[in-house]
Amino acid sequence: MRWLLALLLVPSFLPAQGRPRARDLGVPFDGTPGPLNAITDVAGVTVGHSTIIRGQGKLVVGQGPVRTGVTAIFPRGPTNGDPVFGGWFTLNGNGEMTGTTWLEESGFLAGPVMITNTHSVGVVRDAVIEWLVHKGFEFAWSLPVVAETWDGALNDINGFHVAKRDAFVALDSAHGGPVTEGSVGGGTGMICNQFKGGIGTASRRLPADRGGYTVGVLVQCNYGSRARLSIAGVPIGQEIPDLLPCYDSIPSTARAGSRRCAPPAPDAERGSIIIVIATDAPLLPHQLKRIAKRAALGVGRLGGTGGNPSGDIFVAFSTANPGAAKPDANVSLTMLPNERIDPLFQATIQATEEAIVNAMVAAETMTGINGLRVYALPHERLRAALRKYNRLIESSR
Repeated sequence: MRWLLALLLVPSFLPAQGRPRARDLGVPFDGTPGPLNAITDVAGVTVGHSTIIRGQGKLVVGQGPVRTGVTAIFPRGPTNGDPVFGGWFTLNGNGEMTGTTWLEESGFLAGPVMITNTHSVGVVRDAVIEWLVHKGFEFAWSLPVVAETWDGALNDINGFHVAKRDAFVALDSAHGGPVTEGSVGGGTGMICNQFKGGIGTASRRLPADRGGYTVGVLVQCNYGSRARLSIAGVPIGQEIPDLLPCYDSIPSTARAGSRRCAPPAPDAERGSIIIVIATDAPLLPHQLKRIAKRAALGVGRLGGTGGNPSGDIFVAFSTANPGAAKPDANVSLTMLPNERIDPLFQATIQATEEAIVNAMVAAETMTGINGLRVYALPHERLRAALRKYNRLIESSR
């Protein structure tokens, strides 16, 4: 029956229809991307989404409107249970990523990384264990890595609409190749810099003389204030100060078409961001923790500050050194010297920055609970602002 359940959900494993990415709009970025400019440029990595969108109008807890979902990232694909070396870092801890205590202790990440909304972490965690059991993976216990950001501005988050079957759809649909971005999966109901946010991805490939390694990043962005938003060094938040989240007026006394909009909040860091970093470089857990820390600099380049109410949690893993978790024999490992890690730091920062912008560029205007409308980042106005500051790559369109 799982195939029938999948048909009842938005088929977000399909490529986005007609939505350009940031580079297509002429946004300049540093570094050289991989062929897909996605986390799936790291061989073996697969991504799946389950997107739940239904209902509109006034919030009725338990009924909707619903704007939420689940995203799954497998380091070695859904059929390979070989753990990978991993590390994690929290810039600000008003959020959750389960499984990190054992990740820190053991240095290994086993199974997928899942991302959903704040109040669905438990059900997704349980679903991963059940999925692994049903797929025949053998283990005495499992501590899945499940992360979250809060989508309660657009979604009936206290209605608990994410079920195990939704996590199963994300897990079963995971694949390589292009990754659908924007309002999909766990990012469905997310808001970024007071524009519509969600899932974004990007990658960087190092030149051969620096190892030829690939770094891929996937983000679920739900953070930031409009006033501080900067893209490619351009103060986009100041150039596009309008199009703030607005409520469609519901009272009968209101004028038709009137709106009640959220005021700009220049000093408030809103929401959270989850960042997943993959690489094929042979890094050990302590080095991957260092990689995870550098994602914060990518957030900072766009104006993020990791404010007090923000949950900014990052996890990094390496697909190198297969078989490193063998329990019954000594294992020989390959490790990149610390003296050669700087290019990977730079790649992480660059890919994180681009992945966040890709998430905003891909997302479309969405109306959620009680008529809250969150606008998409307007492409032509973004291009106009970049052109004003001589930052637009004109030949990209």
